[in-house]
Amino acid sequence: MNYLVAVLPDRLKVEEAYTALEKEGLPTNQIDILGRGYKSADEYGFINPNQQAKKGINRLVSWLIPFGFVAGYAFNLLTGIEVLPIGSLGNHLIGGLLGAASGALGAYFVGGGVGLTVGSGDALPYRNRLNAGKYLIVIKGNQELTNQATRILRQFEPENLQGYAEPT
Repeated sequence: MNYLVAVLPDRLKVEEAYTALEKEGLPTNQIDILGRGYKSADEYGFINPNQQAKKGINRLVSWLIPFGFVAGYAFNLLTGIEVLPIGSLGNHLIGGLLGAASGALGAYFVGGGVGLTVGSGDALPYRNRLNAGKYLIVIKGNQELTNQATRILRQFEPENLQGYAEPT
């Protein structure tokens, strides 16, 4: 399945483009308009970058917190730093807890940051354009259909015209 996404500045342009696609015989069930008054990014199925960030955090938390605890415990054991006057075992455990907290913080910033910036692919820029009041036309179909739609949409001078091929 191939996708073609065109970003148009206003509702009038997007409706003109939709009408032109319809007149050229493109099946309307394979054309979607996203924007105010039409489908939202969530309704269409664009990946939510916040969900991707949460997945990244959860993926890293499962191993960074235990690793951080062990590293903090070992560091305190090797250096003999006395954090509180509660004995060596208590200080080692405090070192482990501080290491685990560092692991959680690393998972939050690294996993969340990567999930926000990389995990969503091109969905985040498209969401930002929709939030800015712009409109998207998405055509899905075979290569021939998206090529025909590309020729038609170019006359409307879209801000962006991007094709995608879904891996099989």
